[in-house]
Amino acid sequence: MNQIAENYVKLVLEIGLYRPEYVDAYYGPENWKPDKSTKQEIDSTLISLLNKKADYLLNRLDELSEYNATELETLRYRFLYKQLLSIKGMIAIISGAEFTFEKEAQILYDAITPHYDKEHTAVILKKLDDILPGKGNLGERYNRFKDQFIIPSPKIDAVFELTMNECRKRTLEYIALPDNEKFEVRYVSGKPWGAYNWFRGNFFSVIEINTDLPITVDRAIGLSAHEGYPGHHLFNSLLEQKLVKDRGWVEYSVYPLYSPISLIAEGTANFGEKLIFPGNSKIKFMKDFLFPQAGLDTSLVEKYIRVLELLNQIRFVSNEAARNYINGEWDREKAVKFLVEYSLNTPEKAEKKLDFVEFYRSYVINYNYGLDLVTKFIEQNGGTEDDSKRRWELFEQLVSTPQTPSGLLD
Repeated sequence: MNQIAENYVKLVLEIGLYRPEYVDAYYGPENWKPDKSTKQEIDSTLISLLNKKADYLLNRLDELSEYNATELETLRYRFLYKQLLSIKGMIAIISGAEFTFEKEAQILYDAITPHYDKEHTAVILKKLDDILPGKGNLGERYNRFKDQFIIPSPKIDAVFELTMNECRKRTLEYIALPDNEKFEVRYVSGKPWGAYNWFRGNFFSVIEINTDLPITVDRAIGLSAHEGYPGHHLFNSLLEQKLVKDRGWVEYSVYPLYSPISLIAEGTANFGEKLIFPGNSKIKFMKDFLFPQAGLDTSLVEKYIRVLELLNQIRFVSNEAARNYINGEWDREKAVKFLVEYSLNTPEKAEKKLDFVEFYRSYVINYNYGLDLVTKFIEQNGGTEDDSKRRWELFEQLVSTPQTPSGLLD
């Protein structure tokens, strides 16, 4: 399987010549990278060649299907198989094929996405309407309320340093990190995303925070957990240590963005926040440390958390906007209006979300469906909130072994 894995890496890197953002991270041998001068015109000959390479590797895997493998080797086999099927979909997209939102998510991410529940959303919005007093429609009242929790620009760095250190400390209570792991935070603008982890290998990440829009204090926790600990930085560091360095499984030295691994990565990263702040510990941390650091009114913490919890229950609304926009059912104006009305986004935030959808398309399902899939797997296997040890054990299993979205459903 090692030879198949090596050729898989080289194929991912070759596809990256035609979609540069496809290779999100690579820290394998330098001489495996294709020479940019070998880049060809995207035509039927190139597409046929790429498909032949993917089919050859899939056929090689089929030949191993009767091998008496260990449990971990079976997971590795399934991972490579699903990643290669996703590559076939990416080759089709490079050739100019267009898929519906649902079909693209299934092909690229090994996922069947749930549909938007209009009645459920109406119930949650009614609860928010009762909680948020004042004049104006619900969206206006929510955004006025939220404005009270914006981190003043001069304090952003100090707030992120505080939260990142806390997330790391809490993660270390349960998971051992490589000795030389580290990260660097940079503040950027003009990006379609809110934050990004660029993993460089050797347990090092560059974490970029987008400052185009105001950052609320809850986002400091969310982004620190998601991009850092126990999110992407931990995820990539453990895969590098346990699979690449310890086992020599080179397929994990490359990260193809539009592939099933992203659903696992985003789902575990989103689960990370409630993993490190169970019960009322998030409220206590906000009151005792985070709000004072940001210079905010601590008397509003409980109400703010309640509002955020309700909003989290309608997170699939953004998928509905993306689905209809990608499928051509709605134009940009209608999609933005929908996000403003049902996700309570400001028009500026809704526009940013549509920028993300235009560039990354069905990738949006990895955040909310990924979270649901990870949560269900952990809780159904005994990782309930009253058993922190088991919860962390299952989480570490997900972020340090070969996993696939459909595999979590078995």
